[in-house]
Amino acid sequence: MPSYLKMSADQLGRLKEQLENEYALARSAGLKLNMTRGKPCAQQLDLSNGLMTALSAQDYLADDGTDCRNYGGLDGIREARQLFADLLDTRPEHVMVAGNSSLNLMYDMMVRAMLFTLPGGVRPWGQEEKVRFICPVPGYDRHFFVTQTLGIEMVPVPMTPEGPDMDQVEALAANDPSIKGIWTVPVYSNPEGITYSTDTCRRLAGMKTAAPDFRIFWDNAYVVHHLYPDHQESVPDMIALCADSGNPDRVFEFASTSKITFSGAGIACIAASEANLQFIRMQMGIQTIGPDKMSQLRHVRFLKDRDGVERIMKQHADILRPKFECALDLLDEQLGDTGVCSYNRPKGGYFISLSVLPGTAAKVVSLAKEAGLELTPAGNPFPYGQDPMDTNIRLAPSFPTLEELKNATNLLILCIRLAAVAKLLAA
Repeated sequence: MPSYLKMSADQLGRLKEQLENEYALARSAGLKLNMTRGKPCAQQLDLSNGLMTALSAQDYLADDGTDCRNYGGLDGIREARQLFADLLDTRPEHVMVAGNSSLNLMYDMMVRAMLFTLPGGVRPWGQEEKVRFICPVPGYDRHFFVTQTLGIEMVPVPMTPEGPDMDQVEALAANDPSIKGIWTVPVYSNPEGITYSTDTCRRLAGMKTAAPDFRIFWDNAYVVHHLYPDHQESVPDMIALCADSGNPDRVFEFASTSKITFSGAGIACIAASEANLQFIRMQMGIQTIGPDKMSQLRHVRFLKDRDGVERIMKQHADILRPKFECALDLLDEQLGDTGVCSYNRPKGGYFISLSVLPGTAAKVVSLAKEAGLELTPAGNPFPYGQDPMDTNIRLAPSFPTLEELKNATNLLILCIRLAAVAKLLAA
């Protein structure tokens, strides 16, 4: 397909008329498609139906004899801590296992830092004149919603193929004491599918920070979410890396089983230094008398160990991989050389990140919605919902059926082409 950027006004005009006719037909088809979030499909959820029968009526004791039906056990049961430690390549002593949501743990952790003095800090963040946070972009919209809700100013930093632009991150953190941390999704980042390089991890762990209580929020959501079992990306143990760099309390690491077992009924963890964990216990011990240990026991019985997790994740990959490849193949076929869209080719995670012609992302999303396709709002992967170039669109292929995905991707491509041609004609 020829590049739209090299077409004459007459050629673009004829193409626009053709695309408008195709779009009118698409609108009349009455489609109702939704690709707003990276939700597992029903087929994926079925993989974990064994959780429902993983415990018998008499199976409620943890390995150390703890009665999981009762109160207590703020850190979670030992075998659940060991399971997460194995997935994160750290030690169980660094891990607390809680309820079903790692996002809940991140929100609570931010609120604690606002209200109470972190290890190494001088005062709570909420008592500072200004609190700022580094936000790699495009990034995870819910991280940004949490930060904005708490009144923390967000400082965008661009992503590179190795992770956030570390020259900018280091300069910001070293020179501004109001910068208290950074959001990260280190493995198969949301939405671009980038895995941080070892050098990036080392620089984050060892960099100078003006704030003594600077924290890395290390959201390791996709640590085992490989699309290709023979290509498994990973990062070093960030807790050990920070300790070795002389900053043992720098990182809070988060993970969950949300896209391993049942998304709404899994278990989540926070991993950190002993000083950080003790700080968390002081506050969490007032919030709760203990987590749902029966859910933790159920997951351990069902998943068993890291090998068990890897087995079920291969089944997830077998369901997800054809969907990613379907969407990417259609993008290649229909947008290939047009010059109006580029995109990543992720090896894991849940998203495809599109860069459409600058100034057209919001229009593409609007056109898609009018024709029956709901997408993530165009600005969501940026702080305050503002993409300065209006170019990024996050595509979530996991939830629709393969046939629905084909229809959705074809419609999305039509909208990308139509918005691009209109933009070029108006230039």
